[in-house]
Amino acid sequence: MSSDTVATSTALALARTLRMGTSLIHVGSEPDATTGAVVPPISLSTTFAQASVGDLPGKLDPNSFGLGYDYSRSTNPTRGSLERCLAAAEGAAHGVGFSSGVAAISACMQLLKPGDKIIAMDEVYGGTQRLLSKVVTPLHGIEVTYMDFTDPSISSSDVQAASMIWLESPTNPCLKITDISRISSLNPNAITVVDNTFSTPYFQNPLQLGADVVVHSCTKSINGHSDVVLGMVLTNSSSLYSSLRFTQNAVGSVPSPFDCYLTLRGLKTLHVRMSYGAANALSIAYFLDSHAGVEAVMYPGLTSHPQHELAKAQMKGGYGMVVTVKVKGCTRTFMSSLKIFVVAEGLGAVESLVSCPAKMSHHGVPAETRKELGIDENLVRLSVGLESIDDLLKDLDDALSAGLKDRQI
Repeated sequence: MSSDTVATSTALALARTLRMGTSLIHVGSEPDATTGAVVPPISLSTTFAQASVGDLPGKLDPNSFGLGYDYSRSTNPTRGSLERCLAAAEGAAHGVGFSSGVAAISACMQLLKPGDKIIAMDEVYGGTQRLLSKVVTPLHGIEVTYMDFTDPSISSSDVQAASMIWLESPTNPCLKITDISRISSLNPNAITVVDNTFSTPYFQNPLQLGADVVVHSCTKSINGHSDVVLGMVLTNSSSLYSSLRFTQNAVGSVPSPFDCYLTLRGLKTLHVRMSYGAANALSIAYFLDSHAGVEAVMYPGLTSHPQHELAKAQMKGGYGMVVTVKVKGCTRTFMSSLKIFVVAEGLGAVESLVSCPAKMSHHGVPAETRKELGIDENLVRLSVGLESIDDLLKDLDDALSAGLKDRQI
C-alpha cells in the first residue's frame, strides 16, 4: 500500500470512529496544514502546478483521495472536503459530488446500459419521474416500471428482472416508508439506490440497511439555507465508486468550490437543525391531526401513519422536517394567507416553506398518476423550519381558518 493510500485510509478510519455531530464539524474541515487556518480556504483554482509532467501535487491530501490535483473538474480540495464529510456522516467509504440533486440521480442512471430495467417506487420526486420518463427510457433504452414497495406481498420474483431498484423513504410528498432492508435483499444482483434527501444521514443510514447507493439533493436539508444547488452520491462499493467518479469527470456536472464550501458549512449544524426542525414538525403534526380545517395528516412520527412502526425501527432520533396534509378548505386561500410559511419550491431550510405538489414539484407527473397516488390539489407539503413553534402554529391556524371560509380552489 502506497503512502498516499495510507494517508487516505487513515483519514477514513478516524472519521468512522467519531459520533455524527463531531464528524460533521471536523471531517473535511481539519486545520489547514500550511497556515493552520481552522476553516480551510476555498480552493477556486481551476488548475494546479505540476513539478514535472505527470507529477501531480496533493497526493497526500485526503481530499484528493490519493489522485492528486491537476484540473478542478477531476479533483478539487474544497469538493473533496465536502465529499469526505458527507461520506463520514452517511457511513460510506466514498462520496461523489455533483452540480445538483438531479445531476446526482442522472449519474446513478449512467451505471446502467441500454436494455437494463429500473423498478422504481411508485411515488418519487417529480424531477426523478421526469428524468426517468423523458430521458432514461427514450434516450438510453432503459425500461422503467413503478411499484408500491410498501406492499408487504412483494417478493423476490417481482424484482428479479431489475438491474436497479430505486427507492425513496420517506417518499415525496406523501411520506410513505419502505422497508429498505427487506427490499434490498430481494434481488442481490440489482443495484439498490435510496434517495435519502428527506431523512438525511442524521435520521437514516440506508447503506447500513442494505442499500448499495445513497443519493442526496444537498440543496435541501444538507445545506439547509436555500442558497446552494448541489447533489451527492455515496457508496461502499469500490466498483460503483469508480464508475461514478468517471462519470463525474467525463460528464462534468461538478459543483463549484464555493457551493461546496457553503454546503460544508451547512453540514456543521445538520444535527442541530434536524433535531430542532423535527421537533417542530412533530408538534405541528399533532396540532393539525385534530384541526377542523384538515382532512388528513401524513407524518411518520404519528401513530396513525400506516408505516409508523417501521419508521420507528428504521429511522433514528426523529422523522424529518416535512409534514404533508390534505386541507378541507380552499388550498389557494390557505397558502396565500400564511404569513411565516413561504410559498416556494424546496424543503429542508431554516425557514418554513409550503408547496402544493400537484401544482409545483409534481406538476409534470401525469394527472392520472397523481390521482392514483393521492397527490390532489388539496394536498399541501409543509417544510417545517426553525422558527418559534408558537408562531408557526398560529400561522397555520389562521390560514386554515381563512381557507375554510373560502372553499373554492
